[in-house]
Amino acid sequence: MFEAVEGMLAEHADLEGRLALPETHADARLARTLNRRYSELSAIIGTWREWTRLGEDAEAARELAADDPSFADEVDDLLAQREETAERLRRLLVPRDEADDKDALLEVKSGEGGEESALFAGDLLRMYSRYAERRGWKVEVLDATPSDLGGYKSVTVAVKAAGAQEPGQAPYGLLKFEGGVHRVQRVPVTESQGRIHTSAAGVLVMPEAEQVDVEIHDNDLRIDVFRSSGPGGQSVNTTDSAVRITHLPTGIVVSCQNEKSQLQNKEQALRILRARLLQAAQDAADAEASDARRSQVRTVDRSERIRTYNFPENRISDHRTGYKAYNLDQVLDGDVQPLLDSCVEADLAARLAALED
Repeated sequence: MFEAVEGMLAEHADLEGRLALPETHADARLARTLNRRYSELSAIIGTWREWTRLGEDAEAARELAADDPSFADEVDDLLAQREETAERLRRLLVPRDEADDKDALLEVKSGEGGEESALFAGDLLRMYSRYAERRGWKVEVLDATPSDLGGYKSVTVAVKAAGAQEPGQAPYGLLKFEGGVHRVQRVPVTESQGRIHTSAAGVLVMPEAEQVDVEIHDNDLRIDVFRSSGPGGQSVNTTDSAVRITHLPTGIVVSCQNEKSQLQNKEQALRILRARLLQAAQDAADAEASDARRSQVRTVDRSERIRTYNFPENRISDHRTGYKAYNLDQVLDGDVQPLLDSCVEADLAARLAALED
């Protein structure tokens, strides 16, 4: 498996030369693509060189240990470090989704359960916001439809990282595993008899698309404007500032009313539309791919009920990976990483198995 790295050395050197050329950066799409690949190869080659060096050091220590037994412990230590480096290198060599390095757009919608579902959607948004804060990411609300009791019927946010992230550590690369139906079991605030109810909210995660990722023609859009409204339907804006955009070729409809300016709402709606079009294109490509390829890039079914939040037992359960813990209060406060790690590990295992088949 590691033999493939030697073939990457020439590509890495070629990319380094191309990225030094001014004409490369005149094409934003090309420069971004080359930079992403260069960063990926740099991580692989750097780890491979460390693995190689540790092997050479271990061999040298083994030769010294033949004359001085005190070097034997150093041999064991170097071999242990080399095995850890080998595992890191194996992970880096597993093919990844190109979108994993992107920022994310995250939509949370209430589902079955009425007002209680909307309150749970608000809990999920706070959970993701606090997780993003822990990682130093920025959360920007693009559009929101609040409910009467302070939850959300629907809310869309952009999650953006500050600067370049390590492979697989960007917002979309981690949060994509959150897509699906989240189920909650608890006593709703609207329940007077103290009975436990089950409701659900849906989460959709998309890679944020830049303008160079998706081309949108003006004549493919129908743009309607209307007045924003708040909980209960009361008007919160006396001008037609809300915007609804219909992408005629695909039928995708996006609306945004969060900003007071019609122009700002249009820009936010276009951001969401670009992300949905990019996601649709990726889903279409996955559907046309072989079963083996699909197992590598879509190990988690976004339509399934993925997780249960049980308040009486303070229990969180992920139905895809079997992860279970009794720290629901901490998870809702942003301690989401162990859950995501379980998904990342399951996804990685499936990708490694596909490579070995």
